[in-house]
Amino acid sequence: MTITAATSTAWLSGYIADLPTPFDATGAIDIRAFKVLCERQIEAKARGIVVCETAGESSTLSPEEQSHLIRAAVDTVRGRACIIAGAGSNSTQQAIELTRRADAAGADAVLSVVPYYNKPMQAGIEAHFLAIADSTELPIILHDIPARTNRELADATLARLARSGQFIGLRDATGDVTRAARLRRLLPADFHLMSGDDASALGYIANGGNGCISMISNVAPGLCQAIFACCQQENWQAARALHNRLAELEAVLSREGSPALKAALGTLGLIRPDLRLPLVEVDAATAREVAGAVAAIARREPAAA
Repeated sequence: MTITAATSTAWLSGYIADLPTPFDATGAIDIRAFKVLCERQIEAKARGIVVCETAGESSTLSPEEQSHLIRAAVDTVRGRACIIAGAGSNSTQQAIELTRRADAAGADAVLSVVPYYNKPMQAGIEAHFLAIADSTELPIILHDIPARTNRELADATLARLARSGQFIGLRDATGDVTRAARLRRLLPADFHLMSGDDASALGYIANGGNGCISMISNVAPGLCQAIFACCQQENWQAARALHNRLAELEAVLSREGSPALKAALGTLGLIRPDLRLPLVEVDAATAREVAGAVAAIARREPAAA
């Protein structure tokens, strides 16, 4: 069954992987490995896939490379999940251009981050997102990650933006597990709240969140989908038990980010650990830590339902 972003926001739920961008030994994008990562999420019955965002090292990808990755994801997935393209920038005009490119490449929605480095006021943040919305008909998911942007997306600003049906959800990387409950009364019922922090995702979902846009689901997609299934059944004891299996890897991913994620996927033989500067591979001690955490998860990873 084809999933479409245009008709409903129900697909924006569960665990949705923020895919890394694999590189080959020359530093070029490894499209074959990228397609394998996409298929792995489909096999786990994920309803969406994020490309060209935080885990994808988007800041070191050219606009042409981003378009190429989005097209590869669209061609690989073939409507079996929605493709969410990272299209954020601290330049409003550049964000508009990336959004238009994502649309032309076939993305189902875009993920647009609060402008970083510039430190805009809330009025500027709101105007930035409204200008992007005026440039496209694609659904927009907002990304609030103040640890990287040094500016939060205030609840009141989010509530005003959500009055437009074009803004369909939030990737909330604040780590505040109480925020979902607080936002629910301010937002339309079909506006979806997704955690952007794996470590606190279970608490966020328990407080009314719809799921998690996740790094760790790249490594353990079946386990992450099993956690969400337990949440839907309100079997919180089972959800906690499954989530606890991820704790060791979550800790190192939180600390080291994309380098640790690529190291983890490398231990599974899925991609090379290569990154683009200024990111470099993890050191030997961290690599051993990652390998041990992945091995522990893999021994108990459930198959997709």
